[in-house]
Amino acid sequence: MARFLSVPDMTTATAEDFAGIVSLRVEAERHTLAGHWLRRLNELLTVLPNEVFPSEQLLDHIPALIGEIAVYLRAPADEEIAANTIVIQKARELGSLRHAQRASVHQLLREYEILAEILEAFVVEETERLALQPSAAECFELLRRLTHSSRTLMRTTVDTFVSEYMTAIEDRNERIKTFNQMVSHELRSPLGTLLFAAAALERGDIRADRARSEKITATIKANAQRLSWLVENLQRVTRLSGALDVPNEQTVDMGTIANEVARQLEEMASSRQVRIEVGANMRELCADPARLELALMNLVSNAIKYSDPAKTESFVEITSQVEHNGSQDECVIQVRDNGLGIPEANKVAIFERFFRAHAHLDTELGVSGSGLGLAITADCVKAMGGSVECESIVGEGSCFSIILPLKGPDARHNPSSTNNP
Repeated sequence: MARFLSVPDMTTATAEDFAGIVSLRVEAERHTLAGHWLRRLNELLTVLPNEVFPSEQLLDHIPALIGEIAVYLRAPADEEIAANTIVIQKARELGSLRHAQRASVHQLLREYEILAEILEAFVVEETERLALQPSAAECFELLRRLTHSSRTLMRTTVDTFVSEYMTAIEDRNERIKTFNQMVSHELRSPLGTLLFAAAALERGDIRADRARSEKITATIKANAQRLSWLVENLQRVTRLSGALDVPNEQTVDMGTIANEVARQLEEMASSRQVRIEVGANMRELCADPARLELALMNLVSNAIKYSDPAKTESFVEITSQVEHNGSQDECVIQVRDNGLGIPEANKVAIFERFFRAHAHLDTELGVSGSGLGLAITADCVKAMGGSVECESIVGEGSCFSIILPLKGPDARHNPSSTNNP
């Protein structure tokens, strides 16, 4: 055990002073005891050492937590540690932290077992070092309070931890329910059209009429393509749903992703005489590449679909830059076009599922949609800890901005600089 602060001579202390003396020693050495606990947790937990208590605020809470336990050791007999709102709040914060770190209940129980072991060993050493001679009753009462305090905090932490997981499970179930409703809604229309078209083709008079037959064949093809697109998009969404929706983050090159999106949409853009431009000097950032690509894919394909046929030149431009926002740098990825633009009244709803700002132009533009693209984009960006914004003027075009926090080593390079393509 490490050396502790010196205290006045207490070798003549009476049994009645025992709880008070030990309590004061625990309180005086709360930072040292917290350090012992932190070192033991580094051996137990599967996170990096600086993530055991990742914030200064929470790290400061641990000595305070031990200090409150010390106060409880000398408190009146009718006082209950569970009534100490400060202590309980600190225990709850620890439960929320461990849930975010995907710890297990077993780890939480072991954490408090370790804390109890450290406190018990400290009490024994201090009793021997100070030559205290408490009665058996005093020893048992102090041990009871020590055990009761650690168990109360452990129960509060575990209850919070379990509650967080239950909330996550309920949210996930709700998303699954919404997803199922969305799939049913989106598949019903094209499947119904295909069934109707197939029935029509069974009629001899329609098969004999080449014009009508070709029209129905075109309808079948269009709806089959829509079904194929829907299934592909739904498969992408399914692949993105990892365990409790934790993003698979890695260092990605925005230029590589942007160019891949442009390549995949090249044929679609060419058919509508739209030029896709990818800016130079695109950033590297830490993000989920699958989510980022899907978000970008939806934004660029929307820009192509709703290009303005009245303009002699149509373009979609993908750029990125770094912006400084308070204490954190952000990577801003923009998809800009000179298309139709979005009416001001529709902007508030464009990220909602099934909302389509230009549904009335489907026949004129020769397009169709499900109203899912921007909703999926918003979900992807949110899962990466970012946000998506839209600026648009009817007749001039739109600019969608994906704003992601810069993480990892790249975030420390030139924190106040911008990198405009």
